[in-house]
Amino acid sequence: MGMTASQKILAAHAGLNSVRAGQLIMAEPDLILANDITGPVAINEFKKAGAKCVADRQKIALVMDHFVPNKDIKSAQQCKMCRDFAAEQSLPNFFDVGNMGIEHALLPELGLVGAGDLVIGADSHTCTYGALGAFSTGVGSTDMAAAMMSGKCWFKVPSAIKFDLCGQTKRYVCGKDVILHIIGLIGVDGALYKSMEFTGGGVASLSMDDRFTICNMAIEAGAKNGIFPVDGNAREYMKGRFTRPIVSYEPDPDAEYEKVYNIDLSSLKPTVSFPHLPENAREAGSWGDIKIDQVVIGSCTNGRISDMRAAAEILKGRKVAKNVRVIIIPATQEVYRQCIKEGLAEIFLDAGAVISTPTCGPCLGGYMGILAEGERAVSTTNRNFVGRMGHKSSEVYLASPYVAAASAVTGKLSAPDEI
Repeated sequence: MGMTASQKILAAHAGLNSVRAGQLIMAEPDLILANDITGPVAINEFKKAGAKCVADRQKIALVMDHFVPNKDIKSAQQCKMCRDFAAEQSLPNFFDVGNMGIEHALLPELGLVGAGDLVIGADSHTCTYGALGAFSTGVGSTDMAAAMMSGKCWFKVPSAIKFDLCGQTKRYVCGKDVILHIIGLIGVDGALYKSMEFTGGGVASLSMDDRFTICNMAIEAGAKNGIFPVDGNAREYMKGRFTRPIVSYEPDPDAEYEKVYNIDLSSLKPTVSFPHLPENAREAGSWGDIKIDQVVIGSCTNGRISDMRAAAEILKGRKVAKNVRVIIIPATQEVYRQCIKEGLAEIFLDAGAVISTPTCGPCLGGYMGILAEGERAVSTTNRNFVGRMGHKSSEVYLASPYVAAASAVTGKLSAPDEI
């Protein structure tokens, strides 16, 4: 039986000719990632084990993004521990205030991840890099510590589900709508510990930012990873960023898939996930009258420049509805800078929104937009569990930047063509 793209990447990094679903292997990651929440746990385990030096300092990235700039003493201590460790180990890929960004937007932007890579990160949304044709997945902080010490990590080879995409999305429909539709179709455990492999003629119509968004939320379907083929769009994105050789792994013709889903992109509508699970997806026209208190546009899911442009397209010349707070968070310094250059920042400010420095902030209920009792938010983030962004009685509606911006203008959950 042939191998999927994900299985080929794992086999190559394990030094094996082939692997099969369910097999346990040891492989060598190309990049090992942590942030200011998970990094300190890994560092403590690293030191507890008596380790003195990391196996390869070039392969470790520490990104301060969750509570940065620091919101309190505890978060400051967390960052200081990472900062001290990076200095002690002479880690070149340490990113702090001034040169940081939300990790899963920053690392592809800097070319630290690319096609054919094996990437592990002590953050569940590490699966984002599958957009570039990498096998990337989240791990626990203890596995992170072991990988820093040994340069290796264990894996259970996943089986796969194929999503055959055709057609192209209509206006105001983007990658966020695609993945919310898919999660609504298969459920939050529909791809449990499996690879979500995206193929078909429709792939070419999806921008790289669309693909990053789709792979980012693979974990919300329970997947081990999500992965796209390395096509011209991916190569163009990596050009001038990714300096290592581009390695493209194609699935074998006889690769085994547990299921195959056919998705016609042209049939999709703006989609929102209602509380309190990403699988509660509803298309425009079935939302009802949902008044909101806050809108958040940003995160590792939808904080890239195309997301900023989408929001600005809707907000230009319009005002945020009375009693609605709108928080816009560019995912990296470069995205922030581009917002200023293109005049997007002025559009946001004129509309009545606020703009934050890059940070995960409110996505995980951290800071910069916590919800009070009974409040509702439309957010371009990736999770809407009970209490995710604040009080346990608050509600989060997951949406695209188009829908989020339209809702900000109307003061209720709205599709872009309704304003």
